[in-house]
Parts: sequence; structure tokens; C-alpha cells
Amino acid sequence: MQENENMQEQELDLNQLMKVRREKLEKLKQEGKNPYEITKFDRTHTSKQIIDNYDELEGKDVTVAGRIMAKRIMGKASFVHIQDCDGKIQSYVSINDLGEESYSQFKEDDIGDIVGITGFVFKTRTGEISIHAKELTLLSKSLRPLPEKYHGLKDTDLRYRQRYVDLIVNPEVKDSFIKRTEIIKEIRNILDEKKYLEVETPILNTIAGGASARPFITHHNTLDIDMYLRIATELYLKRLIVGGFDRVYEIGRIFRNEGMDLKHNPEFTSIELYQAYANLEDMMNLTEELVSKTAMKVLGTTKINYQGQEIDLTPSWRKVTMIDAIKEVTGVDFHNIQTDEEAQKVAKENGIEVDPIKTSRGDIIAQFFDEKVEETLIQPTFIYEYPIENSPLAKKDQKDQRMTQRFELFIGGREYANAFSELNDPIDQYERFLDQVKQREAGDDEANMMDTDFVTALEYGMPPTGGMGMGIDRLVMLLTNEASIRDVLLFPTMKPLSDH
Repeated sequence: MQENENMQEQELDLNQLMKVRREKLEKLKQEGKNPYEITKFDRTHTSKQIIDNYDELEGKDVTVAGRIMAKRIMGKASFVHIQDCDGKIQSYVSINDLGEESYSQFKEDDIGDIVGITGFVFKTRTGEISIHAKELTLLSKSLRPLPEKYHGLKDTDLRYRQRYVDLIVNPEVKDSFIKRTEIIKEIRNILDEKKYLEVETPILNTIAGGASARPFITHHNTLDIDMYLRIATELYLKRLIVGGFDRVYEIGRIFRNEGMDLKHNPEFTSIELYQAYANLEDMMNLTEELVSKTAMKVLGTTKINYQGQEIDLTPSWRKVTMIDAIKEVTGVDFHNIQTDEEAQKVAKENGIEVDPIKTSRGDIIAQFFDEKVEETLIQPTFIYEYPIENSPLAKKDQKDQRMTQRFELFIGGREYANAFSELNDPIDQYERFLDQVKQREAGDDEANMMDTDFVTALEYGMPPTGGMGMGIDRLVMLLTNEASIRDVLLFPTMKPLSDH
């Protein structure tokens, strides 16, 4: 009861404060001082530029702009802290410099208002670099108080829903998003130097292909057909390899109609790249280079701490087959298990509940790995030789036709990248698609659809090709030490709040 009363009181306080702010705005409008009519304000410096270059700027006039985060009114003189894109800086404001009218207006300004300040740079008695204001202009009125005036913005759900407020009151979160941009920029730089061509492929597809995932379905009114938001960029990019581009990549949004957790969001960013005349080993080397060089560029080191785990990203990384990795962790050796029935039996003995539509030896190998091994792979590890059942776009392994030339990269118990020696045999590819269609008909809604145009492209001839895909969001999580994907997405997908 007491908690409900406090919430109601809090809501009344908020409504009253918003009412007061609107009244202040109305008064400004009546006086011909509507801040929303201002269209431009010329800044000369940011807070960081002033602090970093104090010796050069001391005593000189500067103009800054930002949001009022704190005020200390002391009669005819005051101190105010404003926050801009780079940080915070203090300003000394007095009636003698601004004049009575402007100073009175400043005293009415609220926390959250956006102001512009012109004045000279100096240090206070306590040594704080500040601006001695000569002019102060209200540029935008904040009609809603910032949340820390009541209870702070620590609730993660609210932080994700109102990221704009999160960025204001928790400016440290900006760092992860700045690093995100730097990470993507460095990946581009590395690939551009290697003469990869960045391209764009369709987001709306008539077939959901290139991955095992449930798609989002939409409808195109003019064509009167259902379409799918892409679940991968793979099949279009490999068409470009057929067309004669030897090295291509795409960084873009991918959409999968699946569960949401610390590692998954319905839309996310991936990079896929393809290189003609390359194989799985080339992709391993490139993946190592992309991750380690990006870490060095953004963090200055390849030795990181992720959620309490010390991880060394320095090449070269461990390489182990899926079957050998399973044997190391569980003692089960699938080299000695040749039939589906034997695999099902050993799965039951190890407490693995077999999916009724995925009962083959290869399916069970993959499930064994997922449930028993993945979480144990803390240091960077390439797991290779995947079962053909869950690798419909990869070349068969030459030693064992039941396995494929595929690897996934694991770090900190999570998968970060997926790569193939790409299947370029159109006959084999068509048969694999047929098998995937059968799986869909049996109830596997993540199985691939038949893509006859892609098979047609392969029939024209695709050179031996290495391909790799990597989740950008997970890489950003790793390099910023964030536990949740929502902390590296500016606007993660959220369930709408009830109106009631």
C-alpha cells in the first residue's frame, strides 16, 4: 500500500513539474523568446577540446552548447555544468556579465534544458577548467524532468526502451556504441585493403535462404506475393562470385523470427564475405586477422577480460574437429559410432533428448556438441568438420563424406563466426536442397527452402570459394565486455508496454 502511495505521489510530482515547465515555455513564447524557433547555433569547441587544449585556450573566447546537468545558484553568481557529445564542462555565470534580464532568465532554466554559452576559458580556485560566461542562450526547453531527480535510470528495461534518456543520464554507455562504430570501421578497413568489394543485396527475399532459421513474413501488395526478410546474405553474395567478383562482403541487418535472450535479438548485424579460389584454411586465417587486428586497433591489446574470463585473442588459435572436441569433453567417440541407432542410444545414455525430426547420427553429433561442448570453449577455438545434415551449403569433407568442410569459431563459450569451403557442385546442391525441403515438410521450419535460381547460378560455374559470416553484435559484446546483446544495440527489440 505504502509503495503504491509513493508511486502515485511520484507521478503527481512529475505531472506538476511538467506543468511548471510548460508554463515557463508559455511565458517565453509570450515574451517573444520561443527557444524552438532557433534554427542554428554556431559552436567553436566541445567540452573535451577545451579541456584537452587548456594551455592554448586559456583566456580566449569559446562558444559551447549542451544540456544543463547541474546548477548551483549563489545569488548574483552561479555555476552550471553542461553536457555535450564529448563530456561535461563547468561555466561560471554572473549577473554582472549577463545583465539582469538574461541572468534572471538563466535562473529559470531547468536541468535538462539545452543552452549555448559564449565566454572565456579559465580555471577556478579549485583548479576546474571552466568557461566564464558572457552570453547564455536557451536553445531548447526540456519539458520532462530527467529521471535521476526521482529514482535514477537503472532499470534495464526502461533504459532499452528510452535509450535517448539512458544516453543522457548514463553517458558511460556511449563508450560501447562508439567502440561499435570503431569495430565496424576497422573491419571495413582490413577488407578494403585486401581488395574486397563491399556490396548491398536485397533485404526482401522471395525465398528465405542461406541459413537455418525462421523468417519474418511480409506481403508485397503490388506483386501480391508473400516475401521474407532475409535471414542471411549468403546466396546473393555467392551469385556475385559466379558473376565474376572475386572478393565481396556485406555488413548489414539480418532478421530471424526466433527467441530473444542475452545473445539473440530478432534483428542483428552480420558480416558475410566470400573469396574465390580460397578454402576453409584461408577463412580461418582471415577470421583470426579480423578479430585480433580489430581488438588491437580498438582496445590496444589482444588480451581481454570478458565477464571475468581472461581471453587471449592473439593468433594462432586452436583447431579441433567436432568429433574430437566431443570426445575430449564427454569421452564419447563418434568415430566408433556408425549408425543412427547407435547414436540415439548413446544420446539417451548421456541425457540428451533427441529431436524427433532430427534423429540421424549427424544430427545427434551436432546436438551433442551444442549441449556438452560449446560452453567449455573459452579460448578462441575453431571447431571444424560439421555433419552434412546441418551444413547444406558446405562442401563434403574429402575423408568422410558424412561431414563437411565447415568451421565455427567459439570464444568464451559462444559461437562468433561460421565458415565453409563453399559447395559449388550444382547437382549436390540441388539434392541437399531437396533434403532440406523434406525436413521442412516433416516439421522443421528452420530448414532451407528450395532456391532453384541459386542452383541455376551454380550451373554456370562457381570457382572454389571460401566464405565466412560473423555476428557483429557478438563481437562488439566481446570487445566491450557487455553481457547482453541489448547493451550493444542502440534500440533493441522490446515488447510494447500495455496502455493500461
